[in-house]
Amino acid sequence: MSEQTIEPLVVLGLGANLGNPLETLAGVLKEIGKLPQTELVAVSPFYKTAPVDSSGPDYVNAVCTVKTALAPQELLDELQWLENLHGRVRPAGVRNAPRTLDLDVLLWGSQTICTSRLVVPHPRMHERAFVLRPLTDILPECVIPGKGRAADWLEGTLGQRISKIST
Repeated sequence: MSEQTIEPLVVLGLGANLGNPLETLAGVLKEIGKLPQTELVAVSPFYKTAPVDSSGPDYVNAVCTVKTALAPQELLDELQWLENLHGRVRPAGVRNAPRTLDLDVLLWGSQTICTSRLVVPHPRMHERAFVLRPLTDILPECVIPGKGRAADWLEGTLGQRISKIST
């Protein structure tokens, strides 16, 4: 009997508020599906959201799940390459600046990852409606390691403006 590796379900957050965010996210989802050793599994609806700890125009956000044989740092490298391809600029000393594209690794199965470049689960995902609402759309019973059910955190984000975009 051969040994089989089962890839964990990886959850990615997508966001943009500069340029044409809706077009950018739709395009980058196709690109994510073409990453090496990676399969796009599910995509949430798109949401228009007010900036949180940021400035600029409203964001368009979504969540997707992938299965990948890439290591976490390798996937992060691929995602940052896509961000750069779409004109992402990281101004020195400015956190959460407006952006043409933001791709975050939110969850890696039930694993906890803590390196200088990558922290999973994403440390603030349980505080953000723009993550929780689309996440619970595609994974209603999702558990955030160390935090519990994602759906249980939604009530705490009720003051954050978010609306589903009709497509």
